[in-house]
Amino acid sequence: MADFEPASNPVPPAARPGLLRRRAASFGHALRGVGAALRSEVHLQLHAVATVVVIGLGFYFKISPIEWALVALSVASVWAAELFNTAIETLTNLVSPGYHPLAGKAKDVAAGAVLLAALGALVVGGLVFGPRVWELVGL
Repeated sequence: MADFEPASNPVPPAARPGLLRRRAASFGHALRGVGAALRSEVHLQLHAVATVVVIGLGFYFKISPIEWALVALSVASVWAAELFNTAIETLTNLVSPGYHPLAGKAKDVAAGAVLLAALGALVVGGLVFGPRVWELVGL
């Protein structure tokens, strides 16, 4: 078995983009991915609307910094799960365009992750906003 030798970089060091430029490009690629998913995935669009509503409720009810942290972590986990799900579904469709039980299992498991994240966020939302909403409506 031959030793692995990485290919040399044909671009001289002086011509390579700087670290800052590469990091900025990475953020650009990531934001482009979020935008593409947001444009194509209905569930992510629903999460976006829910995010706006939750942020609005947070400001309206003047939730505490700890509550903001819990809400932010919940929102981020749902978005991350949904983006992972989209990536897994897209890649699965690429490598297995026809039906395959393992492809279906991969998609189901990824969707299950989104469901669990969303249920966790719902619990956090209920604990943070529930008592305030009940008080507001007089129950």
